[in-house]
Amino acid sequence: MIVYDGHCHVASTDFVPFAFVEGVARNVHSRLSARGPAPAPGRIADGYQAQHQDHLADGLVAEMDRAGVDRSVLLVPDFSHRMACPLTPQEMAERHHRIRLRHPGRFWVYMGIDPRHGPENLRFFETVLDDYGFDGIKLYPPCGYSPSDRSLYPYYETCAARSLPVFVHTGPSVPSLDTEPAHPLNIDRAARDFPGVDFVLGHAGVTDVETAAYLAAHRPNVYLDIGGFASSATLPSWPDHLNRLFRMGINHKVIFGTDWPLGRMSGGLRRAVHEVVEGPTVFAGVPRRDRELLLHENLLRVLAPSSRPTSGAPKPPGRSRT
Repeated sequence: MIVYDGHCHVASTDFVPFAFVEGVARNVHSRLSARGPAPAPGRIADGYQAQHQDHLADGLVAEMDRAGVDRSVLLVPDFSHRMACPLTPQEMAERHHRIRLRHPGRFWVYMGIDPRHGPENLRFFETVLDDYGFDGIKLYPPCGYSPSDRSLYPYYETCAARSLPVFVHTGPSVPSLDTEPAHPLNIDRAARDFPGVDFVLGHAGVTDVETAAYLAAHRPNVYLDIGGFASSATLPSWPDHLNRLFRMGINHKVIFGTDWPLGRMSGGLRRAVHEVVEGPTVFAGVPRRDRELLLHENLLRVLAPSSRPTSGAPKPPGRSRT
């Protein structure tokens, strides 16, 4: 079974603002301290930072090999309007290009965009596409904008012309950012106005599932992903949750994604992928044809033809299947 991961990040402090790490630490501390003594938020943040030293994605590729993941999408969020960032968007683009050259055939890249940078940012985005051949847009509405804001429409026109997908974070984020702009319904106007652009709602298979499923069922160009399923604090049994999702009749619209390195996948990428592919619960009663859609074919459908692997191309060496 071919497995593509449609939702990953490079585990590097070069790309994650420390303010974001502090927010994650506050949420973790709140959850742990309700049940007893907990590490101080600063200590949790230090641990999180220590886990984000995989600056060239070598560790991620090793995890993918152990888990049997052929390729992954690297998402490059732009937090710069709300948080001090270690690198500029231009520097992050160049670094992700270098990572992809270092690991040929293993990654797609969706570039982070914030529409408030002004018209020159559109030129930057188009230059990145021309120079690096990136594969889509990554939007992070919790930074304070709606994905249907008309300032984004020029970007969507570029995506329509190049057949590129738009990945939109949905659901909650860290305490200092906004939740309301990240509701799945906020994509509806843009999806209507740009029927030729595929919009992927990140995390929507885990949070706001009913709304996202409704949109995916009735908007031909709206998809959802399951990023963060193995690390969600609100799912007591994520295998049971995914099984219910995969019985909702929208398996042609769901993209497999882990949100690596979120929570280090509660035991590692291999463990999570093995539980999905080989475990007794996730695919119970799900036709094998649907499994192929969920694990790789749906992602290929939203990618531009130029981004799809060449049919019959050899797999990278050193692969191990779960």
